[in-house]
Amino acid sequence: MTERRLYALLDHYGSPEHIFQAPQDELITLVNTECARGIVSIQMNAHLEKMHKTAERCAVSVLPYYAPEYPPWLKTIPDFPPVLFLRGSLLPEDETALAVIGTRGATVYGKNIAERFTTEFVHAGVTIISGMARGIDTVAHETALRHGGRTIAVLGCGVDRCYPPENRTLMHRIIENGAVISEFTLGTPPLAQNFPKRNRIVSGLSRAVVAIEAKEKSGVMNTVTWAANQNKDVFAIPGNIYSRTSSGTNRLIKDGAIPVTSAREVLESCRIDHLIHERVQQQIELTDKERTLWQFLTHEPVYLDILSESINQPTRAVLETLLTLEIKGLVKQLPGMMFVRTDIS
Repeated sequence: MTERRLYALLDHYGSPEHIFQAPQDELITLVNTECARGIVSIQMNAHLEKMHKTAERCAVSVLPYYAPEYPPWLKTIPDFPPVLFLRGSLLPEDETALAVIGTRGATVYGKNIAERFTTEFVHAGVTIISGMARGIDTVAHETALRHGGRTIAVLGCGVDRCYPPENRTLMHRIIENGAVISEFTLGTPPLAQNFPKRNRIVSGLSRAVVAIEAKEKSGVMNTVTWAANQNKDVFAIPGNIYSRTSSGTNRLIKDGAIPVTSAREVLESCRIDHLIHERVQQQIELTDKERTLWQFLTHEPVYLDILSESINQPTRAVLETLLTLEIKGLVKQLPGMMFVRTDIS
């Protein structure tokens, strides 16, 4: 049973129940003879019963593509999975998501970049997508959770399995604050051939892909290929030209990926900052002065004098506006007359 055959059957019969009720001769016209025989002869056996109990024990939701809970934005990519197995929850705001990916053998440089970028993405209300692998993926998930953000892990095995095994605690934290998903049925081991396939879901769930570190032949490069086929932007972090872990990202930049040195560049390019601005303006009434000043602020501390010069307003007037924004919960003052933006939830 391939995805293509399953889609053909569901398109023709409308539901699994009607597929199982169909005669074999009729099924053969849509799938091959062997598959049709398998459908007619399938029965609830010990293996299926065990899977059902595992699903109940692990609180696994099974989402066919026509279910209301299935993420609608994933269905915009070619060859989207017909069924998702889910632990945790998917929310409408998860559509504003970025994939943060990188090598398993991450350097200190790569881990620092992943933490810094992910922190700012979370502060901007972005859901973090990654594959829960060692290295950059793990840093991205852990950073998102540490800052109170949502994160989604896409597995190359069944959602009842944890791979790598040392991420078991992390996996349970992700389930509590996001979702762990897979297209592979329960009990599926983490086979090497599964990961290139799952990478299309990592990019498919995301507005864009941010590659932190990668070797020239790696799963990161495979994910980037999927993203390009899905017309998603790919951002790459420039790295040391002598480092193998940066050879892939440097190659991506040569091949047309967007080089970035700050998370804000990614947010602005994806117009995610614009979405946050609109969300704030819908929830909190702002004057023109407050809106102008708030949009200029970032999550990096800025001196009062620099703000005054940047928007061409007297220091006293800027300070008064900052205080009103602070009362509204949109600005935080730091020691030394420095200010940062604090997004509302």
